[in-house]
Amino acid sequence: MTWHDLVRRIRTAGRYTTDREAEDVLRAVLGVLGGHVTGEERCELAALLPPEAGAVLAGSIPLTQPLTAPGFVDAVAAALGSVPPPTARWAAGTVLTELADTAGEDLTGRILAQLPRGYALLFGRAELVPAA
Repeated sequence: MTWHDLVRRIRTAGRYTTDREAEDVLRAVLGVLGGHVTGEERCELAALLPPEAGAVLAGSIPLTQPLTAPGFVDAVAAALGSVPPPTARWAAGTVLTELADTAGEDLTGRILAQLPRGYALLFGRAELVPAA
């Protein structure tokens, strides 16, 4: 997959009107995600992506404590220039769902295991919890 292919996937999935808008969203979400995914999972995900996308992901400094899912959406909003929360949630969900499809179930599951509860829906996955 090339950078242009990934941008086109984001543009189509997110219903963005231009490649530039899709590229901005992709860069913003990858930049925030890069601070959250560490270790082997970070390397594996970066290797599955086009070099430009892998560099954005790997170029972020890992956080000592990952943000909650709402905090992640807020960070995406800030990275996109303070867009409204619903716009940032759409952007995050669009990119993370496409990344999950690229990564496959095993890697996506390992990435989700590194993150606080609440991220599964952003990755287009159900978050199942045991019944009490």
